[in-house]
Amino acid sequence: MFEPKGKLIIIGGSVDKGSFFKEQEDQPKNLKFFEKGILKRIITESLKGTSSRTEIITTASSIPKEVGQEYLTAFEQLGIMDSAVMDIRTREEANATENLERLRKADIVMFTGGDQLRLSSIFGGTGFHKMLMERYENENFIISGTSAGAAASSNNMIYQGSSSESLLKGEVKITGGLGFINNVIIDTHFVQRGRIGRLLYACASNPVNLGIGLGEDTGLLITKGHRMEAIGSGLVILVDGTNMRDTSITDVQMGEPVSIENLTVHVMSLGDHFDLRNNKLTIHHPKKTTAE
Repeated sequence: MFEPKGKLIIIGGSVDKGSFFKEQEDQPKNLKFFEKGILKRIITESLKGTSSRTEIITTASSIPKEVGQEYLTAFEQLGIMDSAVMDIRTREEANATENLERLRKADIVMFTGGDQLRLSSIFGGTGFHKMLMERYENENFIISGTSAGAAASSNNMIYQGSSSESLLKGEVKITGGLGFINNVIIDTHFVQRGRIGRLLYACASNPVNLGIGLGEDTGLLITKGHRMEAIGSGLVILVDGTNMRDTSITDVQMGEPVSIENLTVHVMSLGDHFDLRNNKLTIHHPKKTTAE
């Protein structure tokens, strides 16, 4: 199996950015920040550390200026001074020589939240997308995405489906993502928005995919394309459909409930590891401190 040299960091949204942001009415809720959390880990995983050139891609967002500035401030607070925002809005811009040159010089690329269909439709198959793949596969290069940026990272991507009706046939919509990782399907804001049904349905419809549900301010550091480590403050829910025995998904009519037998669910938290090659979870058992 091919092992990319780069690292992929996917985050469930609402990354804790620390206490130095003032909440504004037109900005997403819960954009706080945590100086020793996920963003700090992104920096420490980079070959150049705080000297890394970081490009923040706000294409998915409907408020790119506000979101971009928050990330610039957050990375600056964490010691990265060489960062900039790329708000690419068209496929023409995704093929532009200037943007490709900026990508060529970057050490870290950070996709923000928003609408994942913007990411797949604007970047898919462009020069920017191809260069991302080449650098990720062949260099010590970091691709990170939060919320929509995480959902679009896999080869299959959930782009629509309400939490309350997700186990009705046809309610969950799936399309192709950017393909940085294969045989997984990712959902975000997972615990907070009660999206377990969406992931169960997605795995039942194609059990070769491992379902990954990322809680807010929670993520996975993926190395060599298959080694996953839970990072951040919350939970990662994994749904493994490889041992699914039966489902009614092909028998029921559109809009009717779907039955599923024998999906396996794992729960990961900080420090746990999961290997996609053998679907093996290794739980981290921190040593308990004793009171003096």
